[in-house]
Amino acid sequence: MSLINTQVQPFKAQAFHNGKFEEVTEKNLSNGKNWSVVIFMPAAFTFNCPTEIEDAADNYAELQKQGAEVYIVTTDTHFSHKVWHETSAAVGKAKFFLVGDPTHQLTNAFDVHIAEEGLALRGTFVINPQGVIKTMEVHSNEIARDVTETVRKLKAARYTAEHPDEVCPAKWKEGEKTLKPSLDLVGKI
Repeated sequence: MSLINTQVQPFKAQAFHNGKFEEVTEKNLSNGKNWSVVIFMPAAFTFNCPTEIEDAADNYAELQKQGAEVYIVTTDTHFSHKVWHETSAAVGKAKFFLVGDPTHQLTNAFDVHIAEEGLALRGTFVINPQGVIKTMEVHSNEIARDVTETVRKLKAARYTAEHPDEVCPAKWKEGEKTLKPSLDLVGKI
């Protein structure tokens, strides 16, 4: 079963965020105000994950401008994330939540858990302010992501939420033309 258009399940986790340990729950992802971008990574102190955190940090201002908060999740503890943040220049750029999931509650709930390794697949989820998953991308761990594509998907999800009678066509970018589904369009595009 797909997780698209399903509600984020209740959870409780610890995160390292801006020099402090903070609790993160499903309420962070369903507060009625902010969109959420949840990015799962296999583990801290790996070779590819810091490149993705740096990419997320480079795009963080734009994600915030779009009304989103970012949550990076690995199967490590929040203690590991603190040390990772302090020892990696790339990870040190993170101003968003670095969430620990040592019990695998989140990786299992988002269906990205690799049981035989105790790690997560690379999964990216855009969640609306009501806690409903609107986009998801999950792929093999040797392939890092490009957060600019996540920004594009977030903008499309926000646009269609604000304009429920429209859809965003392939490669849609903010400000471009959308489509209004109708019988007249069938077979004409």
